[in-house]
Amino acid sequence: MKVVVETDRLLLRELTHTDAAGMFALDSDPEVHRFLGNQPVQTLAQSQAIIEFVREQYRANGIGRWAVELRATGEFVGWAGLKLIQEPLNGHVGFHDVGYRLIRQFWGQGFATEAARASVAYGFDVLRLPALYATADMRNLASRAVLVKAGLRHAGEFDYKGVPTAWLEARSPHQQG
Repeated sequence: MKVVVETDRLLLRELTHTDAAGMFALDSDPEVHRFLGNQPVQTLAQSQAIIEFVREQYRANGIGRWAVELRATGEFVGWAGLKLIQEPLNGHVGFHDVGYRLIRQFWGQGFATEAARASVAYGFDVLRLPALYATADMRNLASRAVLVKAGLRHAGEFDYKGVPTAWLEARSPHQQG
């Protein structure tokens, strides 16, 4: 298990197959999927397949979403981090997306903001990326607020599969001009 980032309360590390039960707890909750436009998983095997999909992103792209766990207890909280988006989205392609998803019992405690801020810092300070982007359903005010607190700014709206979607972006503080 490779720890990538430590914050005051969290460890962000590579997802492993031992995270399958936590991923299932996360992704089987319909409320977690309320603004995501997809269906909750039904089986542990689906969660295992998601983990393998992310692990393949580590191999292919050198980056992918990370498991988020509490430093104090090692408890699985959800996932966060960067993902290389290679399909066209809102006129962009080949960009790094900031994302997160937490088990509902951990909502409202600042963990999403803490993990998102750490992800943004990693993107700019370690990977030296020129920009980071994120999307959120316009109705998901809480998620949009987290992204703003993490340093992204609202840069517009677009239609994603019939859903009004916010487009957020951040430019690296290390870039000239």
